[in-house]
Amino acid sequence: MSQSDEDLARDGGTGGAPRYSRRLSDKILIAFHHACDQADFQVAEQLLQVLEMMLTRRPLTPDGTRRRNMESLVAAHERLWYLRHPNLNDQ
Repeated sequence: MSQSDEDLARDGGTGGAPRYSRRLSDKILIAFHHACDQADFQVAEQLLQVLEMMLTRRPLTPDGTRRRNMESLVAAHERLWYLRHPNLNDQ
């Protein structure tokens, strides 16, 4: 199993479906930050749109993390804005 496969699957029992260590929304947020680090702002924006759609639709189960998720989404939008407007950061 490659390293990336190991990152995705965790505690996969024998014959059972693998359990994943992170939620899909967390992985999308990580991919967003990676796109920002690579200065691929178009991809970062698309990932943010997907993440926003996931976080704003009606939750399947109330898990108490909605506020933290929304704060992460706002912070991601702010990061992308500042990266796209570097000259305004100095003022």
